[in-house]
Amino acid sequence: MSEEFISHDEYDAFRQFLEDASGIVLGDSKQYLVGSRLNRLMVQQKLKNFTELMQCLQTNRVNGLRERVIEAMTTNETMWFRDNYPFDALKEHVFPSFAKLKERPLRIWSSACSTGQEPYSISMAFEEYQLSNPGALSGGLDIIATDLSTEAIKIAQLGHYDASSMSRGIDDARRDRYFKQHETVWEIMPRIKERVTFRQLNLKDTYSLLGKFDVVFCRNVLIYFSMDLKSDILRRMSDTLNPNGFLLLGSSEVPNRYVSNFKMIRVTQGMLYQREN
Repeated sequence: MSEEFISHDEYDAFRQFLEDASGIVLGDSKQYLVGSRLNRLMVQQKLKNFTELMQCLQTNRVNGLRERVIEAMTTNETMWFRDNYPFDALKEHVFPSFAKLKERPLRIWSSACSTGQEPYSISMAFEEYQLSNPGALSGGLDIIATDLSTEAIKIAQLGHYDASSMSRGIDDARRDRYFKQHETVWEIMPRIKERVTFRQLNLKDTYSLLGKFDVVFCRNVLIYFSMDLKSDILRRMSDTLNPNGFLLLGSSEVPNRYVSNFKMIRVTQGMLYQREN
């Protein structure tokens, strides 16, 4: 399927479907992107053209098709210790600010966890901090990791990664310390894995069942949403944070454009945002 098989009306209808279902906003003239992402799915479903696909989506007559289309259109770009500075900031600023916490675990939400590299990197950073600071954060760490993609969550829960995944952001020392190799597959160590609980979640949906957090990671996902949805997500994420909790965003994302109750803290190579009481 190529872009010439997607009419302007069909493209507009698909854009609306995708935004309503997932919050993802497609720009103008992205027919080629849509075609390239959905071509294999259409072949698998034996759909003759984009018109037939849209009819199936609108009538919901193919079980699971809506979810599979959203999966195909979701970008699961990720790597270990992505951009480095958020994980350095955890060890140098965030963890020390909670160092005396003993009565309960520190709670962190990785809100667009993809195939698990971000929450597992957080768990590794926590272990490295504790090794350097014996007795600190003795209540432990509880990471809730969520993603829209059910397929990504399945990979993350398994915790097995191939050579391509392991070539992105993990050095040899951490690979040897935190993974066990089985032929061409690396399995995350149980002590790193056990701190993380994975759940499927659409960021448009309620967060009330997640509880309260000390830290929220929402990195490199808001760029796909409308201004109104960004504001709504950040307002509700702020509500999940305990007083003085921290929000970590992507480098181009600034919460105070949308909500006003965060103060900016400059750290090496980046920014943290702390909820004000």
